[in-house]
Amino acid sequence: MAGKSKSDTLTVAELKSTIKAEQLAIDSGEAKAPRKIACGFGLQLWVMGGAGTALYWRLPYRYAGKQKLLACGVCDPAKPDLSEARQRAREAKDLIAAGTDPNQARQEEKRAQIYAAANSFEAVALEWYAKELKGSGWTEDHAETILQRLKANVFPLIGSAPIESLKTRDLLHPLQLVAKRNALDLAKRLRQYITAVMRYAVQTGRIETNPAHDLQGAIATRKAKHHAALPLTRLAELVAKIDDYKGLQVAKLATRFALLTGARSSEFRFARWDEFDLAAGTWTIPEQRSEVDGVKFSGRGEKMSRERLIYLSRQTVALLQELRAINGRAVFVFEGQKRGAPISENTVNLVLRKLGYNTQQDICLHGFRTMMVSSLNESLQFTHDAIERHIGHEGKAREGEAVAGIYKRKAQYLTERQRMLQWWADYLDASSKGPFIDPSEFKSEAIPDAPKLRIVA
Repeated sequence: MAGKSKSDTLTVAELKSTIKAEQLAIDSGEAKAPRKIACGFGLQLWVMGGAGTALYWRLPYRYAGKQKLLACGVCDPAKPDLSEARQRAREAKDLIAAGTDPNQARQEEKRAQIYAAANSFEAVALEWYAKELKGSGWTEDHAETILQRLKANVFPLIGSAPIESLKTRDLLHPLQLVAKRNALDLAKRLRQYITAVMRYAVQTGRIETNPAHDLQGAIATRKAKHHAALPLTRLAELVAKIDDYKGLQVAKLATRFALLTGARSSEFRFARWDEFDLAAGTWTIPEQRSEVDGVKFSGRGEKMSRERLIYLSRQTVALLQELRAINGRAVFVFEGQKRGAPISENTVNLVLRKLGYNTQQDICLHGFRTMMVSSLNESLQFTHDAIERHIGHEGKAREGEAVAGIYKRKAQYLTERQRMLQWWADYLDASSKGPFIDPSEFKSEAIPDAPKLRIVA
């Protein structure tokens, strides 16, 4: 057994003194850099000269008959990590004794780390996110929401895990934690994102099968809850209460406007005057609006991110003319009490609550759309496609209609929709003046007669 060399017993204090002497020798020109200090167990410290200049741990060794050199780290001359460096040298020698080149082992470890970093769940998820961001048509707000949900609920738990190591039980864990908070809708969304990420991993060759498919049904789903809407027999009551509202005039007009048009909150709250042509009786909702500094979400346009034309009845035009006298110089048509900002998303529901309605059980803003669509359908005067086009979605194709839907997707039903909006406004007026009128029995004097439509089951 070989005995210890003098350098094997070198202390930190002795090493610091030797470093200083070697640096002086290099700086004075007596010696050339690097100066190599034997530090035991074959380890060397290379001194480059100059105060503050880095020092390097090196291990010379032979492998397969060739002389090689292993970098073992950088040394702080003020605090030399001698024991740690010796340990690294001993580990390298153990590899050599086992027939492994430590330099090659290090390269393989680095490749494994790079592969692991590129193939972690988080890395793959961000790849998927970037791909979808380019081609999916996500709005900026929607994209930001998805990313923040992943960062907050998924990445901290499984983000660093290699994608190929993840099993269904691993993917279920973050969903279970979210479900425990009773955030069941969020858990459902996260399951969709995780499934999409793992599908992308299959598509890019990282894994062979998608373990997220088996997440279906693993988390309880919240029972679908429809937006509160009054029965049509109470329409007269609703219209009368809105007309008698004594609060902020802009809030009253916004509530009436929402009922007349069936528009969504963000579609009318962020509306600008140049979107309206009162002479032609039209409102064009852009797919996206220009941002207004300091007004969150002011860039939102049509919810489905496609320009949509809304016809304005005579009553709606009159309402807008009244509103123009109040807000004609404002950025937003429905400017609230704070200058330069629109009414809040809760304004209409607040009006309804002040009118005595429970917005969870009786009627809410979105319930206006339900009542409008119900009345239009029950009138038997307007086609399903025209109604769906007006409210901003075409709905799911019924069985056997998929091909027909391809050809109908460009249809606008403009004439019918114009007649439809005037019928609805007139029906609201008529409903407010007397007993309930069945939609199928109401005929507007302001528009030509239309044949009754047969409902196809």
